[in-house]
Amino acid sequence: MSEMGVALELLGVGLITVFVILALVVVLGTFIIRFVNKFFGEEIKNLPKSSGIAIVAISSKKLAAIVSAVSTLTKGTGRVTNVEKN
Repeated sequence: MSEMGVALELLGVGLITVFVILALVVVLGTFIIRFVNKFFGEEIKNLPKSSGIAIVAISSKKLAAIVSAVSTLTKGTGRVTNVEKN
């Protein structure tokens, strides 16, 4: 075999090895993500409707500033649907 043949053979073996290892990483990663989400998923906690939390009114000036900021940052594609104080 010539030197070029050996080089091409090594290139082919290397490319196939890298492809197989990356495919294993993708398959195992997908399996681990699905397994964890299925058995150890995060519980969704819903607050009861009458939890005694006081609703704080927001001034119209603050609401206008929030709407304007969202509109500016999203270039008109965003929309304010709810404003809550945390």
